[in-house]
Amino acid sequence: MDPAGFARSARVTTGAEIVAKALADGGASHAFGIPGGEVLALLDGFRNAGVRFVLAKHENPAGFMAEGFWHVSGDLPVLVATLGPGVANAINVVANAMQDRVPLIFITGCVDQALAESYTHQVFDHQAVLRPVVKASFRIAPGAERLVVEKAIAIATSGRPGPVHIDLPISVAEARVDALPAPPPAIKPIVTAADFSACAALLAGARRPLVIAGLDVVTEGASAALQAFVRRIGAPVLTTYKAKGVISEDDPAVIGAVGLSPKADAIVRPLIEAADLIVLAGYDPIEMRAGWRHLWPAGKKVIDLVAQDMQHGMHHSTVIVEGRVEAALQALSASATPAETWPDGLPAATRTKMQAAFAPGENWGPQAAFDILRRVTPRNTVVTADSGAHRILLSQMWDCYEPRTLLQSSGLCTMGCALPLAIGSAMAARAHTLCIVGDAGLEMVLGELATARDLGVSVVIAVLVDASLGLIELKQRQSQLANTGVDFGETDFPAVARAMGGHGVLVENAKKLECEAEAAFQRPGVSLLACKIERRAYDGLF
Repeated sequence: MDPAGFARSARVTTGAEIVAKALADGGASHAFGIPGGEVLALLDGFRNAGVRFVLAKHENPAGFMAEGFWHVSGDLPVLVATLGPGVANAINVVANAMQDRVPLIFITGCVDQALAESYTHQVFDHQAVLRPVVKASFRIAPGAERLVVEKAIAIATSGRPGPVHIDLPISVAEARVDALPAPPPAIKPIVTAADFSACAALLAGARRPLVIAGLDVVTEGASAALQAFVRRIGAPVLTTYKAKGVISEDDPAVIGAVGLSPKADAIVRPLIEAADLIVLAGYDPIEMRAGWRHLWPAGKKVIDLVAQDMQHGMHHSTVIVEGRVEAALQALSASATPAETWPDGLPAATRTKMQAAFAPGENWGPQAAFDILRRVTPRNTVVTADSGAHRILLSQMWDCYEPRTLLQSSGLCTMGCALPLAIGSAMAARAHTLCIVGDAGLEMVLGELATARDLGVSVVIAVLVDASLGLIELKQRQSQLANTGVDFGETDFPAVARAMGGHGVLVENAKKLECEAEAAFQRPGVSLLACKIERRAYDGLF
């Protein structure tokens, strides 16, 4: 609704409507969650502000739907929960947003402080619980509704993005206010030029430069700047999993994704050792496994371009440039002089070795399944992966041609994220998305199949069925421990999908998967492909 029209038609409004309008002005088009009595005024405010509220079956998947929608649309992600159990249910996805750099605005209803002194039913200190996993936490006071929301959005989206919590007391949400406050005038940021002389000197002497690109490049939309920089200095590129597609992976400069697969890391290690300069472009070590601690010696020349410097202790850097990664890449490109690099052809040989290591096998199993799905799935379809053994292998095999086309939980590695991420992405894209998930991860969020049905979105779900926590079982065996607590019964997923209004089919060979996947992308609604694989099918693959 037109802001001016809204103001004319609502001379008397509520605190909740001010909050909703401020969120809409800040870029929110949808809010996800489960309501309770404490947030009903906010839901009404959303309706008046033109923000659609999407009802999920659990607060945790609701947060992942908000993230998936944000990845595709760019709209501000908003999660809503009622007090007490609603807040507690959402802790996982809020922590995930912190570690995966998602600017999630988490709004919770709460009772007034005076009431909380004597009324304790469902009441605990939301801010105390959330502060360790958010960038900031606010409790709105009367008259500060818009100010708090604007501060929250600014904090959530600045530097490295992350979640911000807003506690909205009932009395503030329902209080009648004479008029909507006008939004403040926009303030243009002051941009200052950094001194890149030290970086330029390192670049000038490099003949074996290597770029490792990470999440900050994705967050800033700096793919074009990264590609121009790589071309300019003649460097091969490694990416973290969240940065897959920042340069199309059919580009010969891209070696592949690293940081989670020991097999992949072993292949690229000689390349890292041979490099005479490493440029970390928006690289965030929160994605990397423990083997990436101190992967290069202290004497290695390293330029670290970061949105926000953090004392992580994971690696040594010669020069750290804090600020906009895109601007830093553009400045370094302008100062660099093209030169012949990597005369021994090691990057091309490493790329070939990486592709061979994760080539599809001849027999039915996860490798064959992923190869077929990649061939059948339209080129830039948004794909989501859950946490588990399948994600590690998939992230090595699945070529991405644009950023944000393979969504996953990398920093927190939380299970149960893939389906809600796919639902949110499908809402925003208004096209099919592909969800690849293990059977245990899907069982965590089966109720959201009903959410997908109610929203009318088109999601193809490929669930790998082996009736085991495959990755944990593998680690258990590697530690020579007894098989305990990792096996479970087999669910009839096709029947569940049909019961919740979708299409479901059991797949036990490559030919059937190809046929069913092709049909699924032509069919509206939810299509579930239950891909039955052998136990221990991932052994030796990653």
